[in-house]
Amino acid sequence: MKTALSFPAVVLAAALAACQASPPPTTAEIEAAAMHARQTGDRQAERRVRAWAGKGMPVAERELALVYQTRPERRTDALRLFEQAARAGDTEAAYEMGQMLRPASPGEAWGWYRMAAERRHARAALMLGLLAANGEGVTQDPLEAARWLAVSSELGNAHAMFLLYNAYREGRGVAQDAAKSLALLEEAAHHDYPPAIEELAMTVQAGDAQRASHLLKEATEHRHNNWNRF
Repeated sequence: MKTALSFPAVVLAAALAACQASPPPTTAEIEAAAMHARQTGDRQAERRVRAWAGKGMPVAERELALVYQTRPERRTDALRLFEQAARAGDTEAAYEMGQMLRPASPGEAWGWYRMAAERRHARAALMLGLLAANGEGVTQDPLEAARWLAVSSELGNAHAMFLLYNAYREGRGVAQDAAKSLALLEEAAHHDYPPAIEELAMTVQAGDAQRASHLLKEATEHRHNNWNRF
């Protein structure tokens, strides 16, 4: 014989069903809540992100790690969450894991940067190029540096384009190629990278003083407004 549910039990069952039926948050919603928590210290927003992370959502794990990243007492939690999200396929989490590890352990950071770079993360590929060029945590290797700088450049990173311009100009890790070098410099300047704009101004100054003056003015404006983008 079936037992009738009491009214409170019916209400509870309906509430649980409603919760289960509600769609999961979008990436944009998770990131917006986490950004609000970081910028304002809103504990309610942080609790929402923590609840989503507790359900195993990689984006929420990464965003909660970003909330914890600036708190020394939560460093271990941030690393754990970044690692979980990265292993679940979140590319930005792999990059951020590298960023956290690099100051103390650049060799360990290399593996996380590589994971992100192999998933087409431009800044991670740039970091691999810098580590290999400087011998930071890995053996200094101009060929490896140029390879990763090329990947980052192809993905649109202006800093990498500028470094690769120098590599082709000087023949570091690649064959010297003046034409390719200049093309990379022009491309980096086109992406509004201030050092590239300044370098291009010096390059064209002898033949086109007016353009050089315009480029220097442009570089000053971009350095003031956009430096942190690169």
